[in-house]
Formats: sequence, structure tokens, C-alpha cells
Amino acid sequence: PSGNLSDCPNGSRWIMDVFHECAQDSRDVASIVLGLGSIGCFIAAAFPQFYQACRTGIMDQALSIYFLLGWLGGDLLNLIGSFLADQLPLQVYTAIYYVLADLAMLSLYCYYRVKNGGRAFPAPINAAFVFLSVGSLSSLSLLGSASTEAPEAFKGRSLLSAPGDELGPKPFSRTEIIGFAIGSVSSVLYLCSRVPQICTNYKRKSTSGVSYSLFALVMLGNSLYGLSVLLKNPEPGQGQGDYILHHLPWLVGSLGVLALDVAISFQFLAYRKGRPGTFEERGALLGEPDES
Repeated sequence: PSGNLSDCPNGSRWIMDVFHECAQDSRDVASIVLGLGSIGCFIAAAFPQFYQACRTGIMDQALSIYFLLGWLGGDLLNLIGSFLADQLPLQVYTAIYYVLADLAMLSLYCYYRVKNGGRAFPAPINAAFVFLSVGSLSSLSLLGSASTEAPEAFKGRSLLSAPGDELGPKPFSRTEIIGFAIGSVSSVLYLCSRVPQICTNYKRKSTSGVSYSLFALVMLGNSLYGLSVLLKNPEPGQGQGDYILHHLPWLVGSLGVLALDVAISFQFLAYRKGRPGTFEERGALLGEPDES
């Protein structure tokens, strides 16, 4: 349903209709624009890796399965936490796309592992993959039904949801506390997911098969995402510090991983010379010792 501008004086009609969000000044509009830019970056980030995987055929060697599983786990908890903690609508929409893109990338990883005759995954990894996949699909279906049956519950955070004369910190509801805790675990998974990929690159002394555009666009998307949250005006009666506290796990999850992504960027620079191609990697394993 269309947004109600009577609850948002001087608000932008198209933003209220499309995002159910109150944007009363340039800061709010900039927050929306940056949020849309971050979604665009994340949508574009997956495609270079898909292309790189099809070109080299060694995605199963280039990417760490723990990196992909940690990323999916973080995105799944991010989605659930964003919904429960009443985060900005763009945060919820972005989280939905994260999960879908992660599932597609994991499927491609498994395809190349089978195609290249790789060993079967250990039981814990299989269990984690099945659990996360089922949890992702279940969460998406539940959130979809919630948005259909009760749109007001999916509206997300509204700038004027608190009375104007109600000063002081905005209290956490019980659902928000649960969502905040889930979001905190999600940010930890984001931080931990980069470590296996850094180790994989270091052991191989190569970043062949990994698209740098993936990490470059993710870094840009995370920066825009964090800025979009920081630019948003707090609710009436809510201080800037209290607003930051309510969004802290998502800010840590987006801005905190930038340092680790920068470390991966340095690996691309360090290993840019002599990157083995598809056949060179396999030839080194199959070649005779006396071959030059």
C-alpha cells in the first residue's frame, strides 16, 4: 500500500510510496540514494565472479568453502536480524538479495567441485550447507508471507514512529533485542568469513580464479551501505548516539570487514605476477619432475 504522508510532513511522496520511508530533508534523501547505490554494487559484485569461475573452471580451488559458508551464514542472520530489529527497509531488501546471491555462488562452487573430480565434502560441511540452505529458503518464504499478510509489520523503521514529545533513548523491544543479538552474531560471521579466504590465497600464493571485482564492489557497497545508515536522521526524541547503538551490529558488519577486504586487495597486488592459469595449475601437478 502507498505510504501515508500525513505521518510524514514535507516528506518525499515517491520515497514514501516505494520504500515506505519518511524522507523529510536532503540527509534522508541522500541516505536512500546511497542505499540504492549499495544494492547496485552488491547486485553487480556476483557477476564478475560467475564469469571468472566459468572462464578458469577452478572456482573450487580458488575460493574457500568456509568463506562461502561464513558469508551465507552472516547474510542469513543479517536478514533475520534486520527484520526483527526493525531496521531500515533498504537494509532488509539488501539482505534478501545477499542470501539469494550467496546460494547461487555456493551452487556454482559445488558444480565445479563435482566437475573437477574433487573429494566429497566432510560431513560437518555438508550438514552446514544443508542447514543454511534450508534456513535461507525458509526465512525468505516466512518473510515474504509476513510482508504479504501484514505490510505494516514489514514497513521497517519510520522516522515518526515515536511521539514528538517523548524524549530520551528509544527503548529496545523484546523482538528488537533478539534481532540485535542475531545481527551481532552476523557481524562476527562476516569478520570471520574473510580469514579462510585470506589463508587460501596465502597457501596457493595465487588469486587465480578469484575475481577482484567481487571484493572491490563489495567494499564499495559496504561503504555506501554504512554511509546510508549513518546519514539517516534519528527519530524525533532519539539522540544520534542512541540511533548508532540501534544499528551498531549492521555498521560493524558492513564497515568492519573493509579492513579484511583491503588485506585481500593487497594479496591481489602481491600475487599479480605469475598467476597460474587453469592448465598451468593442473600441469604443475601432473608434470614430470624433470620438465622445465
